[in-house]
Amino acid sequence: MSEPVATPEGGERIVAERMEKLHALRERGVEPFAYGYDPTHSAADARALFEVWEGEAHEGDGPAEPVRVAGRVVAKRVMGKSTFVHLADRTGRIQLYLRVNDLVDTYPLLDLIDLSDWLGAEGTLFRTRTGEVSLRVTSFSLLAKAIRPLPLGKEEVDPETGERRVYSGFSDVEGRYRQRYADLAVNPEVRDVFVLRARVNGALRRFLDARGFVEVETPVLQPLYGGAAARPFTTHHNALDMRLFLRIAVELYLKRLIVGGMERVYEMSKNFRNEGLSRFHNPEFTMLEFYAAYLDYEGVMRLTEEMLGYVVETVTGGSEVRFGEHTISFAAPYRKLTMYDALRELGGVDVEAMTDEEMAERVRTQGVAPAEVAKMGRGKLIDELFGELVEPQLIQPTFITDYPREMSPLAKPKRGNPELTERFELMVAGKELCNAYSELNDPIDQRGRFEAQERLASAGDEEAPPIDDDFIRALEYGMPPTGGFGMGVDRLVMILAGQPSIRDVILFPTMRPE
Repeated sequence: MSEPVATPEGGERIVAERMEKLHALRERGVEPFAYGYDPTHSAADARALFEVWEGEAHEGDGPAEPVRVAGRVVAKRVMGKSTFVHLADRTGRIQLYLRVNDLVDTYPLLDLIDLSDWLGAEGTLFRTRTGEVSLRVTSFSLLAKAIRPLPLGKEEVDPETGERRVYSGFSDVEGRYRQRYADLAVNPEVRDVFVLRARVNGALRRFLDARGFVEVETPVLQPLYGGAAARPFTTHHNALDMRLFLRIAVELYLKRLIVGGMERVYEMSKNFRNEGLSRFHNPEFTMLEFYAAYLDYEGVMRLTEEMLGYVVETVTGGSEVRFGEHTISFAAPYRKLTMYDALRELGGVDVEAMTDEEMAERVRTQGVAPAEVAKMGRGKLIDELFGELVEPQLIQPTFITDYPREMSPLAKPKRGNPELTERFELMVAGKELCNAYSELNDPIDQRGRFEAQERLASAGDEEAPPIDDDFIRALEYGMPPTGGFGMGVDRLVMILAGQPSIRDVILFPTMRPE
């Protein structure tokens, strides 16, 4: 037995019918929204219990011990004086078998139970003639009445592959992002993505904790923004009558802690950047940043390979993942290319030999508005060329190293060539995944870099950060040689879960108002 989906045309009618059932339940003394329930088994545990009992060759229909389960009603069919209900919880489904002879007083209440309602049921396990492990119900309780039905659709399971297919369900992608609660309820594979995300976060923390890093928390509301090139969100603190910014990065605060002697710190932070949306960008996103005293960018590279290898092995059981049409291997070592070499070999341009105007003209041919190009310094122009010509070709993990000084205001000059910096970005699946430096710890040089950024801001670059005098003061107290690292956690989860859009790995992505 199924119900029509609550479409705009039929939704009001279905809700009205369910409200009538809700009132009928209360008239019969049944509270439609329970205070609690105490299940003894999940659906998967209940099935496993029966299979163990069956494997031990006991006599009888099934284990004598009573089992209590709870979940959402996802299927219901009436056959004479019996009703079959499929109950779904976080582990899967189990079938309930309810007979009028076993439930003399409460069986009539089943007429008031709909798809999407939450039920608790107690009984004993057995296997039906069709081979399905089921619960012969001796009592049941309504836990929550669903006034609005979920768009469950029709489900089929391929008997050969076990692949689950849903037809005519919740297929509107934008609707699924807006109503993630319904998306999670209808599509178990979506829940799996966010379980995987939690496992990724746990593996990252375990890796760093085991190597002496301390997890810390730094301000989300900041009097100055910095640590990245991005436009911030701005707010106002009424009591202090001051402007504040939502952080765009945690770098400058974490390096203050290195100055303070903490030596190894990390933060799994929510950052906020007032930028456009794409399948790789959401204004609110998660970054992992760590800083380690006495490491340079070569040491951070080795740590990055080790960390990603550990996380991928922990989460997937191997070193390879499938992303779109590509199989990506996280087995070390990763390929290395300098930025200039990558532009020459993969992008077909020699930016070292190009003037700023030649680069600007090339960027304009890529479709960037002339007014925007006019605001770009040399470093931004190089970045635009790299993003368009090179990044999409870097599918396997590849370290791009030795960025121009103009692109890296927080990185130390490269030993032997001060026009470059000791910086790398790790590219995977055609996008930047990680960014790392030998951190600049010379306060005089740092002030000069900030002043250069300030000049870019005056020329119209809205992403150039302001001078942070307090951070320079911290450097003046002395910061040891330090390796720093930042990684987009959302992008890592996208790759490991095989999801094409960042919205598929953020529970509640930023959306336009309905």
